[in-house]
Amino acid sequence: MEHIVTVQDAVTAFADFMEPTAAELDAIEREMPVILADVELLNAHIVTLDRTPTELDNRRIRRARRRALAARVALLNPTVGVILPGGAA
Repeated sequence: MEHIVTVQDAVTAFADFMEPTAAELDAIEREMPVILADVELLNAHIVTLDRTPTELDNRRIRRARRRALAARVALLNPTVGVILPGGAA
C-alpha cells in the first residue's frame, strides 16, 4: 500500500517568492490606464456582439479605441506635455 502524501509543504514553501515585487507592482500601476482603456474597448465591442451596432455603438467603440490608443501613447511617451528648459519648441 502506498501512502498518499500532501504536497502543500512543497507548494507553500515558495509562497513568499510568488508574491509580486515592488518593481512589478509599480509596472502594473503604470500600465493601469492602458488596462482600463482596453477593458472599456472590450466592453464596447461586447455590447454589439448579439446585435447590429447602432450609430451610438459605433461612436462608443471609436471613442474607446481613441482612449486606448492615447493611453498607450502616454505610457510609451511619458514626456508628452512636459516643458523642457531651454525655450526650444
